[in-house]
Amino acid sequence: MAKKRRKLNKDFEKKIYSSKKNVELVLAKIYDIDDEDIQKEYMSAFNGVVYLYDELKKDYDQQGFHDNSEELLIGYQNAFEHFQSEFEI
Repeated sequence: MAKKRRKLNKDFEKKIYSSKKNVELVLAKIYDIDDEDIQKEYMSAFNGVVYLYDELKKDYDQQGFHDNSEELLIGYQNAFEHFQSEFEI
């Protein structure tokens, strides 16, 4: 039986790419923090955002664009915005 092709969406791919860049930028800023305790606190708080980004990316890579894709993106964006509001970086 032939494998079903995953549905692609260029606009969604751009949003994922932008999200990746945001995660990389924040991680770089966290790694630049000199105080180890503060760095651990920031990293601990940001791990949830990284996890949601990874889930978003994995889902799109495996299944393509589907009904739940936008919900995954919104969940990631909300977590990212919450992190930014709680932590100055």
